[in-house]
Amino acid sequence: QVQLVESGGGLVQAGDSLRLSCTASGRTFSVYAMGWFRQTPGKEREFVAAIDWSPGNTYYADSVKGRFTISRDNAKNTVYLQMNSLNPEDTASYYCAARRYIIGTVPTDYNYWGQGTQVTVSS
Repeated sequence: QVQLVESGGGLVQAGDSLRLSCTASGRTFSVYAMGWFRQTPGKEREFVAAIDWSPGNTYYADSVKGRFTISRDNAKNTVYLQMNSLNPEDTASYYCAARRYIIGTVPTDYNYWGQGTQVTVSS
């Protein structure tokens, strides 16, 4: 069982940066691939980025490539999402998710979810 807690959301202006954090409970964090998704009201949950259990492998949605960076610190049981050059289209609730080993890019790939953190970008 893995429990995930996100933090770092907030209200920013277009062009600003934010760093989201997701801290996991449990002693086997290092074997989990971690993903970030986002969702706005009335829309499906959308893949943002993922990092596999071997930290060198990452994957990004085209909409955030070059602006967002996912990373992890296994010693702290934490995965990060650095978001730069934010724009109003990035406004959403952001969720982290975990699954064993291999990156997934759809919500059904993941077994564990956090409660979400809100990011609002004003123009």
